[in-house]
Amino acid sequence: MAGRGDPIAHPELRVGVVGAGFLADTRARCWARVRGARVAGVTSARRERAEAWSARHGVEAVWGSVDEMVDSGNVDLVDLCVPNALHRPFAERAARAGLHVLCTKPLAAYAGQDLGADSSDAEVRDRSPRAQWRVASDEARAIRAASDAAGTRLFYGENWLYAPSLQRALELLARANSPVLEMRGWECHSGSHAAYARSWRQAGGGALLRLGAHPIGAMLHIKRSEGARLGGDAIRPVSVSAEVADCSRVASDRGAAASIETDWGEVENWGSVVIAFQDGSRGVASGSDNWLGGMDSRLQVLAARCRIECNLSPGDGLRAYAPDAEVFGDEPLLEKLDTGAGWSTPMPDADWTSGHLPMCQAVADAVASGEPVAGDAELGVDVTSLVYAAYVSAAEGRRVELSELGEATG
Repeated sequence: MAGRGDPIAHPELRVGVVGAGFLADTRARCWARVRGARVAGVTSARRERAEAWSARHGVEAVWGSVDEMVDSGNVDLVDLCVPNALHRPFAERAARAGLHVLCTKPLAAYAGQDLGADSSDAEVRDRSPRAQWRVASDEARAIRAASDAAGTRLFYGENWLYAPSLQRALELLARANSPVLEMRGWECHSGSHAAYARSWRQAGGGALLRLGAHPIGAMLHIKRSEGARLGGDAIRPVSVSAEVADCSRVASDRGAAASIETDWGEVENWGSVVIAFQDGSRGVASGSDNWLGGMDSRLQVLAARCRIECNLSPGDGLRAYAPDAEVFGDEPLLEKLDTGAGWSTPMPDADWTSGHLPMCQAVADAVASGEPVAGDAELGVDVTSLVYAAYVSAAEGRRVELSELGEATG
């Protein structure tokens, strides 16, 4: 069994990818460029998808299950690219096998775990937000505890933390040594095509969780870093005030044509939360599926002596024009861009600017050296707890002090 921080016994970190969808494709491209790591194989709920993924990325091993993967003896780290409801069982299984885990955001989600397998989707959806907060927070802590007990590393897969723009922003903030007063961040696009994203049982929430977790994680990290710079503990959030809605219903109710994804069913397609920190600063984080024109991921940091803007996507280092969509064909220009016609801002290296590639490199380096990383288990727990506290605020229509929710039991 691998010990925490112990170097692996061979020159390359062997990665097992769980999942064969969009995120798994991104990870495959990134791991292929990481020094000291390689993808050893893949598993997916549908073997034919795993085999297609394997052929697409030149990966040899296709395992029939997570159990088969972790028991193979050919994996050091499991990269979880699966729906939120599967994070805990798969992460715990990997930890029991002595394997490190990279878990995509959010670390945990509410999926009706306290209701039993025979509960209906409606019962899961309608569970009280306070109960959801408790269960989701407990789930996140349980994942962390499993890793701690096994002596393995648990990495929280928040790519924003490693984006070059955010890394440079942290350097500038450290040089300015100026208090961060306000932060504004969002991730927006025209909506997820995945059916599970519309199911509370599988996703655990909508845009606030799926998209808003990105800026929330970045904001918590910035205030954590500021506290460390001051020689103390992290500057922690103390309260939240949030709203959520399915704004696409406006178009549906009118029978209006829509180019965004609609019919969100059980989850919201828009959410926003105001985060109050213990030093009096504020953060406003949003996630929206109402945004046409491609992925828009931004973070603005307002400090007492400087203002910094991180534009993860889009960037304007490259601009392209095409009179119709056929000119560039299926060449990727910008994630979630609905047409290649007209002006666009193709990303020269989206895997790098988004932070996915630097994150994978940081994880590989951390496994080899035992050094800490920005996306650790504690941040994953904090983001999960805060998002579900925001759902409590939205449901109750008021500001919620985090202290009033108490401590999760896990």
